[in-house]
Amino acid sequence: MNNYLYILAAVVIGATLSLQPPINATMARVLGSPLLSATISISISLLVVATLWLTWGKAAGDISQAKYLPWWVIVGGIAGVVFVAGSIVTAPTLGLALFFVCIVAGQLLGSTIIDQIGAFGLEVKPINTMKVVGLLLVLVGAGIVQNSSA
Repeated sequence: MNNYLYILAAVVIGATLSLQPPINATMARVLGSPLLSATISISISLLVVATLWLTWGKAAGDISQAKYLPWWVIVGGIAGVVFVAGSIVTAPTLGLALFFVCIVAGQLLGSTIIDQIGAFGLEVKPINTMKVVGLLLVLVGAGIVQNSSA
């Protein structure tokens, strides 16, 4: 698969993610609880991914190796909860466009720091002028989106 297909896949993943906050916010309104909504949403995710994993059989990994994982792998699960539960509360107030511009800005800032220090076993990719310019453009974009609503 060349990079263009990966880029297309990432765009599709991003578009799919835009469905989650409004759907979960609707669920929270009906149920009366953002945390209950997040619990149900994440439970559905767990059921779907566990089903997929179980259908792939032994080629899909060795769960006995989980004991060798570093302690910080729990951060990935916590990040999922922060996104799901946080989006239920913030996206309806901000609107989806501003919410996702801010999400992307936060992702770029966080990922730049992770690249800079080579966290989680990644190769160090130092901050350079073009990265800083790109980050600033995203932050300016967030400001423009914020000020675009009447």
